[in-house]
Amino acid sequence: MKRLHMSYEKKKGLYGYGFIALWFIGALMFFIVPLFKSFYYSFHNVTPETGYLAVTQLVDNKTGDANVFLNYKNAFMTDPNFRQYLVESLGDMALNLPIIVVFSLFVAIVINQKFRGRTFARAVFFLPVIIATGPVYAIITGDLETGGNNSAEQFSTMFEADMVDQLLEFIGIYGFGDKFTELLTSITSDILNLVWKCGIQIIVFLSALQGIPASAKEAAAIEGATSWEFFWKITLPYISPMILVNIVYTVIDAFTDPTNQVMERILSVQTEWKYGYSAAMAWSYFGIILVALGIIFAIMNKLVWYDD
Repeated sequence: MKRLHMSYEKKKGLYGYGFIALWFIGALMFFIVPLFKSFYYSFHNVTPETGYLAVTQLVDNKTGDANVFLNYKNAFMTDPNFRQYLVESLGDMALNLPIIVVFSLFVAIVINQKFRGRTFARAVFFLPVIIATGPVYAIITGDLETGGNNSAEQFSTMFEADMVDQLLEFIGIYGFGDKFTELLTSITSDILNLVWKCGIQIIVFLSALQGIPASAKEAAAIEGATSWEFFWKITLPYISPMILVNIVYTVIDAFTDPTNQVMERILSVQTEWKYGYSAAMAWSYFGIILVALGIIFAIMNKLVWYDD
């Protein structure tokens, strides 16, 4: 019996295909199939039964006729909250998007300079990326079920919104009224939320800034360009592709945030066993996200400078 001889390069290739096959099987079973099932459910009435989900045809109660788009119609025409939350979500995204991108670029430029403690400063701004998910974030926000242990609850009080009130009382400042403390609370919370949401964007911009060739900096210095001119004519064109990347990331991150009102509405409907209706809202939301990203790509693609 002849042995099958195979070169070392082909063996390495088979190992690679083996690892990809494992990923593909997992993606097929746990992502692609559920994705198509949810799209199918959005056109039907889905109710849980013992051991399975019963899928039935959607029927309009007013006319008695079958209507596969009834879940989508109810989401936009009947649901009193979905449209309102959707408009508010789009408005918040349009307001916060430029602030997050500009702030991330500003911080990246600052921590890209040479100064003492630069490594510590970079770690501080990257820290929210590490603890933004999982049990640590749940403890900070006070959402973790402690099961009788109040240590997590005590720790979360460090991040309470009324921390400003407690600080003013501690230093003996009284008599400013609720409006003053509400203003300080809103300002401090907005700043903390802004820094909290900019970790990834700062890292992307920092990587782009470090990718600017030294020859461009030397040529600008020889020509006598000021820092302002260097930023607009050298820095901004070189990092413009990463601006588009950060815009896309920020939009998706804002839309898929579990604290987003639209996401909360979709998840709350799902907990009510209305799987078809929640799937219809989720796919509608997904379509709106794609349209928003398409508009952003159409606008930003004309402003991005590509190095040919």
